[in-house]
Amino acid sequence: MTLLDTLNDPNPSTRLQTALTAGTHADPTHTDALVTRCATEPDFFVRDMLTWALTRLPPETTVPRLLTELHSPNPQARSQALHTLSKIGDHGTWPAITRTLLHDPHDDVARSAWRAAVILAPTSEHPALAAELTTQLGRGDRTLRLSLSRAIATLADAAEPALTTALTNHDPTVRAHAHATRRLLHDPDAAFTPDIDEAIRIVALGPQQPDPTGETPC
Repeated sequence: MTLLDTLNDPNPSTRLQTALTAGTHADPTHTDALVTRCATEPDFFVRDMLTWALTRLPPETTVPRLLTELHSPNPQARSQALHTLSKIGDHGTWPAITRTLLHDPHDDVARSAWRAAVILAPTSEHPALAAELTTQLGRGDRTLRLSLSRAIATLADAAEPALTTALTNHDPTVRAHAHATRRLLHDPDAAFTPDIDEAIRIVALGPQQPDPTGETPC
């Protein structure tokens, strides 16, 4: 029985153990089988173990195979390849994180692309990346928005100009998300609450002037 056969076993515990064994006894000849299974594996824990197993293999073997997956019509194949590339951390793969992937219509793919991009992009590319990521503000549900905000916050000061621009967007949902992201950037422990009414109020009032009494306006 081949590794791929065992990885297709109906029992997730068997698949998990197989992926663990593949990573423990790292064999480059298993690359294709592991990547192939990543594209279809339904169990989160097994997928995570498959990624770990791939990171144990030589990058010169895994990276080219993963880059090929970025063009797959299968969203899970793209998402898992991006996730694994971010874990390998080869900065030479940064050019493969295209605008198309950052705007992928499948949320899981876009989320993985955002995370991979902020890890792999060189510092010189951070301002442009922040500007690109802020075009996705307001997208999806709270979980997806939090993922995007965390990715943008990873870019630190490079994200400030893009967020400042987003705070004047005509869409109140975008403004709310930008405000919540900026708060997260300055205080990672802050609650993530994209309050649309608050965003509308902030934009309507404009920059607040210092109170001559020294009190903070309510």
